[in-house]
Amino acid sequence: MEIGVALNNELEVRISEAFCVFDTHGDKYIDTRNVGHVLRFLGCVPTEKEVKEVIAVTESTEYPGESQLPKFMAHVSQLVMAGQMKPASTEKLFEAFQVLDPENHKYLTKEYFGKLMLEEGEAFTEEELEDMWPVAIDPITGNIPYTFYINQLKHKATIYGVADAVKAEMAQAEHGRKK
Repeated sequence: MEIGVALNNELEVRISEAFCVFDTHGDKYIDTRNVGHVLRFLGCVPTEKEVKEVIAVTESTEYPGESQLPKFMAHVSQLVMAGQMKPASTEKLFEAFQVLDPENHKYLTKEYFGKLMLEEGEAFTEEELEDMWPVAIDPITGNIPYTFYINQLKHKATIYGVADAVKAEMAQAEHGRKK
């Protein structure tokens, strides 16, 4: 993909591709309101505080309200390489669902889970909840069988695996220079 910005490794390629999905004008800028969407598209799980911090670092001084690709790519690369905004492990997610399911039904009702997602922790918006339901809900029972849902969430390779590979390549290159 030709984007007019030098890409040094697979991690930067992935970040720039995700960024460009939200770059509606093709000018290497996105509305800062889309920063969280780009991070989540990458497979990161940022808090709202972390999204605001990324915006603060990557927002253009020339075009307030816009984040620019080079700054975004450099900053997010560093965060991902440091393992920040990393999603919880499958085991941690399963343990969390078990706490919410003391009777061990192996599912949560849509009503109960929806109430939790709207009111607890970093609350979802109604729109986010509506976007989540098609992935979470079993269409036959109308419940959330959480083992299945966790597998849906964890099915794709993460950006963190790419970051680990890039770190290994960088370490190998550094080791080669020292010889």
